[in-house]
Amino acid sequence: MATLIDMPKLSDTMTVGTLVRWLKNVGDSISNGDMIAEIETDKATMEVECFDDGILLKRYCGEGDEVVVGDPIAAIGEAGEEAPAAKSAAPAKAEAPAAPAPVAETTAAAPEPVVAAPAPAPAPVAAPVASTGGRIKASPLAKKIAAEKGLDLATIHGSGPGGRIVKEDVLNAKPVAAAPAAAASAPAAAPAATLEELVIPVSNMRKSIGKALVASKTQAPHFYLQIEVNGAPLAKLRAELNANLANLPPEQGGAKFSVNDLTLKAAAEAARRVPAINRSWEGDTIKQHANVHLAFGVAIDDGLVTPVIRNAETKGLREIGAEAKVLIKKARGKKLTPNEMSGSTLTVTNLGMFGISDFYGIINPNNAAILSIGATIKKPVVNENDEIVVGQVMKIGLSGDHRTIDGAVGAQYLQALKAILEAPATMLV
Repeated sequence: MATLIDMPKLSDTMTVGTLVRWLKNVGDSISNGDMIAEIETDKATMEVECFDDGILLKRYCGEGDEVVVGDPIAAIGEAGEEAPAAKSAAPAKAEAPAAPAPVAETTAAAPEPVVAAPAPAPAPVAAPVASTGGRIKASPLAKKIAAEKGLDLATIHGSGPGGRIVKEDVLNAKPVAAAPAAAASAPAAAPAATLEELVIPVSNMRKSIGKALVASKTQAPHFYLQIEVNGAPLAKLRAELNANLANLPPEQGGAKFSVNDLTLKAAAEAARRVPAINRSWEGDTIKQHANVHLAFGVAIDDGLVTPVIRNAETKGLREIGAEAKVLIKKARGKKLTPNEMSGSTLTVTNLGMFGISDFYGIINPNNAAILSIGATIKKPVVNENDEIVVGQVMKIGLSGDHRTIDGAVGAQYLQALKAILEAPATMLV
């Protein structure tokens, strides 16, 4: 008897998922443990595992379709068996056995390579496309691939329902050839900068970010503090560490540290000194946590994720730096698991690499606070001898949840963090 594979609930807040890519085709043999599809949740892109043996009889949705959690996405059974109907599922785009589809170009690393059959002949690039009120009809996946390949959707013929552009249309399209160059003696024209009106679909991740941050901003009464730190000692320590370790192989202790690595270590160490910052609002109670589960912001193409370094107060700089690099790589490949993005007790966000000197983040529910690390800026300062000299100033902001902590706790924590950053060797002991 055929078995239905439903859209799984891959995170606590997930209600729908977008099927980004099929890894198996109708007619393929499936074994227990095989990955059959990639699903974009509200937090990451994850693989769907099949726990049955058999033949993929039917796919109830196509790439780019949004499916409600619990609705079927595929049927597995014996060869020749009829797949059951699924009224609540989106119309299937491929119900009969088909050759494997070409692999889409994507920033996320595919878990297993899919063997591509020769692509069909490309459609005419100048054919008209369906639109509504000037808006081109295309699936979210088709728009993403077109943007990555630098293709204009207006030049692509849509083969989907009502002329909708689907993934295959974009994969088979070729860039429009440039017009022959003018005479060699003619001066080259400067490239024209143009603005483009876009209608961008809201991804599941962006919906989740919106809901979480609106809830945080409206439910948690934010207060804001800022402190200036002498960034010269931290910059000197980082330069010394990298000068001695960056060129060594890992087996000889080689490592390269970023400002982010150092500030994460300092944030965890400061929480040891002021443990009241490591609290969360639980409704009827306030919980002070025994360990610092340190989240940090990672910007990706369609949003922001906050992977978590667990028990950060017990880890050295080398371990924190290595773990952060692994989590950043997984975040940019959309391979973080829900467990790697949940359970934080304190969050650090850093925009210093963009030249932003000071800002305030929105608190990550249900943390008591979020740190905002700015760029280290050279500016005139007054030294201990009352002389005006060139200093390196780093501004650090703190947004606190006034339900959980008061301003004094936030101020004490920033003082402890300042002391560590201005004598950074102390956090290496």
